[in-house]
Amino acid sequence: MILLNQKEQDIASKIKKLKDEAGTHSPSIFTIAEKIPELNIQVDACFLSNPYATELFFTYLKRDLVDSRKMRDVLEFYPSQNSVIAEILSECLNVNSKNIFIGNGAIEIIQAVIHNFTKKKIIVNIPTFSSYYEFVKEGTEIIFNKLEKDENYRLNVQKYLEVVKREKPDTIVIINPNNPDGGYVKYTDIKFLLANLTEVETVIIDESFIHFAYEDETYEMKSATELVKDYPNLIVIKSMSKDFGIAGVRAGYAIMDSKRVAYLLKNGFLWNSGGLAEYFFRLYVQNSFLHEYEKVRIQYIQETQDFFKELNNIPNIQLYPGMANFGLVELKDGSSSTDFVSKLLISHGIYTRNCADKIGLDGQFVRIASRNKEENALIINSIKMCFE
Repeated sequence: MILLNQKEQDIASKIKKLKDEAGTHSPSIFTIAEKIPELNIQVDACFLSNPYATELFFTYLKRDLVDSRKMRDVLEFYPSQNSVIAEILSECLNVNSKNIFIGNGAIEIIQAVIHNFTKKKIIVNIPTFSSYYEFVKEGTEIIFNKLEKDENYRLNVQKYLEVVKREKPDTIVIINPNNPDGGYVKYTDIKFLLANLTEVETVIIDESFIHFAYEDETYEMKSATELVKDYPNLIVIKSMSKDFGIAGVRAGYAIMDSKRVAYLLKNGFLWNSGGLAEYFFRLYVQNSFLHEYEKVRIQYIQETQDFFKELNNIPNIQLYPGMANFGLVELKDGSSSTDFVSKLLISHGIYTRNCADKIGLDGQFVRIASRNKEENALIINSIKMCFE
């Protein structure tokens, strides 16, 4: 069992203070480094992103903006309005631009959708990303559908359908793959649910981690975006920070009924993207960039699955298999998740996500993100050393 000495306990109390101040989210690595300078942080395995995609993006940004001296234009002049950026994305996503809503990160879209389209009752699967129930307006009933531990926290589609039929919500949320467990709902099951839940006014499917999921050896991702044409109650939300490693750019989009997009544009979201976000979206639709990105996407998926295999072989922990770029790990030796996260960060410089505040988890859990091959090896060795 992991125990902390007095010096480690003192630093751990500082880490806990920062976590408490951050609420149900983790403090950024910049905040921790600034507030606790005695820490030597080597790997951020709390942040969920593809580091190879970050390197690819920066290569293009350096060529297009830095070396060409066009960065000033991006920073000095106003970016385009929401609808203009939607038109840029339209052909690439194979969706009418009037169905595309651009957000200052997915978090802004989540808040906009919940505040404007959720009315009386919402069903949220737990454990999950907390903003989906934290952003609910006062007076709205929240129904938690608990994912079962003995089912590896996977969504049981038939049981879920029965819950929705019984509760009769106006809004439901499915994160696919789910955070923090990586549970994936297959495309055929998504179509089945949509076909049987046409009476639900708003069906939110968050695909922020969909680029890491696959159903066969081709590694092809299956997005629900095209289904918006058939189901006007569907809203598909997509963060770009996870798969492209650009959280600092704040870029996301949603696909929804055109009337909903028009409503949001008239109510405060006309001009909500920054210049770097617009640059990214214009880059995102270029065939050359997408071709190179597809290579690093598949490389990262393969290395992540190898990382999971090594994690699963470490004694004293249980890894819950998933289709995202992170693993939900349960500590089985009596160690607390708080002590484990603190020990790993203080002694080895590995920052992971303490899941003690995640409602719906029964036990001591941490979430560990996959990084590049070298950093993953460091994470594995550090965890082993913690238990030794």
